[in-house]
Amino acid sequence: MSQTHKHAIPANIADRCLINPEQYETKYKQSINDPDTFWGEQGKILDWITPYQKVKNTSFAPGNVSIKWYEDGTLNLAANCLDRHLQENGDRTAIIWEGDDASQSKHISYRELHRDVCRFANTLLDLGIKKGDVVAIYMPMVPEAAVAMLACARIGAVHSVIFGGFSPEAVAGRIIDSSSRLVITADEGVRAGRSIPLKKNVDDALKNPNVTSVEHVIVLKRTGSDIDWQEDRDLWWRDLIEKASPEHQPEAMNAEDPLFILYTSGSTGKPKGVLHTTGGYLVYAATTFKYVFDYHPGDIYWCTADVGWVTGHSYLLYGPLACGATTLMFEGVPNWPTPARMCQVVDKHQVNILYTAPTAIRALIYQQ
Repeated sequence: MSQTHKHAIPANIADRCLINPEQYETKYKQSINDPDTFWGEQGKILDWITPYQKVKNTSFAPGNVSIKWYEDGTLNLAANCLDRHLQENGDRTAIIWEGDDASQSKHISYRELHRDVCRFANTLLDLGIKKGDVVAIYMPMVPEAAVAMLACARIGAVHSVIFGGFSPEAVAGRIIDSSSRLVITADEGVRAGRSIPLKKNVDDALKNPNVTSVEHVIVLKRTGSDIDWQEDRDLWWRDLIEKASPEHQPEAMNAEDPLFILYTSGSTGKPKGVLHTTGGYLVYAATTFKYVFDYHPGDIYWCTADVGWVTGHSYLLYGPLACGATTLMFEGVPNWPTPARMCQVVDKHQVNILYTAPTAIRALIYQQ
């Protein structure tokens, strides 16, 4: 038995919507009947180094499945998420970070994020990381995770983000499969008041005899806990970034160049690495963020997903930043130390767009 619930949209919200129901229906029909025109128009949401002439090139023939978007265009994801906002909105908050401990929070402007990303991009280059190399990122929900991802995109390295709750065995498997040259991690993560031994997990993962590609491990000091250290391999994040130049020109990437690998959960077998390319992915992430969440300048947006999942990639980080939005990154969990924590975060930072999962809401209901 199904039920339909209709909720009237308040006039003050309906009046400011970027798209009304009639416009949506028109665009939807165009996307089905004339996808080249529709997606050709949506592609203009980004800045292109070389503008595309061909929107899509697809084949679904047996034995010849090929899907390409904007294949003759070039762009850079980090430039679209950062550089193009600096002139008019450099001082706008890009990321609000709320720590697991409610006393820890900070605002990071687009200008500050751009500076840190450029420094870390130069750090990667100094370590010999180049376009096409794979970088594994196994970090807590801290702004430096976003910096690492954007820096990879800036130089054309392919990032492989590994959820911070995964075991050393899972970390090793993803490093082996992707042939990662570099691992970026932290001494520990913090979640629901508990420490997560990220560096120890990486150390254990790298003991796997099949891990042969990793040359360095960059470690962010999150808690200051004692950790094992391997000279020449292990490097402190702060030591590297403090001596790096804040100036960096983004790499021109073909729209079909690889952007990131993200592994399936493995619930139906061995986890499979899904490769996402640059242009089509970012057009989709930016377009859907803009219209689904109806984002306007001044809104405070919070996606509760972990950056280790594709929702975190697309709707915590890349979609919002491509649109010049203010996005909130939360290190903790919504029901710790009390079920009121999510509401407290909303009130504290004046969040007016919340994107979360039904499981999170159900968990809160059960604890009432």
